[in-house]
Amino acid sequence: MVRTATGHLYTGISTDPARRLRQHNGELTGGAKALRGKGPLQLVYQQPMTNRAEASKAEYQFKQLSRAAKEQRISEQ
Repeated sequence: MVRTATGHLYTGISTDPARRLRQHNGELTGGAKALRGKGPLQLVYQQPMTNRAEASKAEYQFKQLSRAAKEQRISEQ
């Protein structure tokens, strides 16, 4: 999960979080359109998963949480 310069949270999955963050920040091609112009971005939460199916399920569940619950998870990491 990344935090934008405006404080918004963005959740996604990646096999290489460091590379993906560089893409989102515009250092490499391929960042999400939703994040263009909202940087600099900061990686605030990551959780390793064993496979893509598990990651997708966790991503969906995480996106269903309230902002307060997401902030709590971030602070606990």
